[in-house]
Amino acid sequence: MARVYNFSAGPAVLPEEVLRQAASEMLDYRGCGMSVMEMSHRSAAFKGIIEEAEADLRELLGVPENYRVLFLQGGATLQFAAIPMNLMRPRPDGSSGTADYIVSGSWSKKAFKEAKLYGEARCAASSEDGGFSYVPDADSLDLSPDADYVYICQNETIYGTRYPKLPDTGNVPLVSDVSSMFLSEPMDVSRYGLIYGGAQKNIGPAGVTIVVVRDDLVRDDVLPFTPTIMRYKTQADAGSLSNTPPCYGIYICGLVFKWLKERGGLEAARERNEEKARVLYDYLDQSKLFKGTARREDRSLMNVPFVTGSDELDARFVAEAKAAGLESLKGHRSVGGMRASIYNAMPREGIEALVRFMERFEAENR
Repeated sequence: MARVYNFSAGPAVLPEEVLRQAASEMLDYRGCGMSVMEMSHRSAAFKGIIEEAEADLRELLGVPENYRVLFLQGGATLQFAAIPMNLMRPRPDGSSGTADYIVSGSWSKKAFKEAKLYGEARCAASSEDGGFSYVPDADSLDLSPDADYVYICQNETIYGTRYPKLPDTGNVPLVSDVSSMFLSEPMDVSRYGLIYGGAQKNIGPAGVTIVVVRDDLVRDDVLPFTPTIMRYKTQADAGSLSNTPPCYGIYICGLVFKWLKERGGLEAARERNEEKARVLYDYLDQSKLFKGTARREDRSLMNVPFVTGSDELDARFVAEAKAAGLESLKGHRSVGGMRASIYNAMPREGIEALVRFMERFEAENR
């Protein structure tokens, strides 16, 4: 069976070269006589895998020495709780810790709701009034200088928006969910206190969450009810091996890191991603049938939601696209419409095939 063009938001398309290498090593990883799926996480072979993966990630992102890299389980959603548990600091007067949340879509809204269970989480700005079609202005935020951290979701997968500019949080650590844009472009890690993301979009299979956290935020004095396994210090001290990690997922992530390095690193990835996104957005901007839903200046390079204005026509488009080998174009169940997720591993040919199909569909249905 021929491979389809997979536009799923996650788990998402992986580089074919990576899948082929993983297949060739499935039964025997580099002469050890077993699969990575079978080996102990305490073995020398896996120690080499995780250490090499961390080194390659540090090189790709330019991670400073005073940051720890953690390979965790639980998905990005578990970090909605882990972040306030680890970063909120109870005050000497007995009051709870505080944090500012900028709510720009479903995932930051969920994170904000979760944080309120553990301390004084405050909505510093929201774009819900515009149906999350835009990102709040980073230059006009009402941020507290006493907050323990400021939280953003830098790329909102469902609504297809991304921050064109990071907020200036001063001495307050900036925390960012970068799940849908992780390794799609260069980042200045030193501007953040913590970044994290699920791997299942741009980096690897579902089941791995990567946290990059500054040393001073890896502390013992976390909220007292924080489970041991969810304490960043527990995992940092153990090199992400406090419990059995998602070994095979980390192995695949490591292969993707090498694939990115071989293709010129993150500067080259950004150029390819901007070029791919331009092909699709240029068509949407001139189409008489299809319309993008995100504000132009806040458009994501990774997730492109669009609609026809008719639920019936949207459903027909998704069904006919699937029959044409264009998979997983249905929008998130909360918003409907369509969404093309065009992560690093999506080739330009896939975008061009989608646009050709959209042109034909428009000509037949306009």
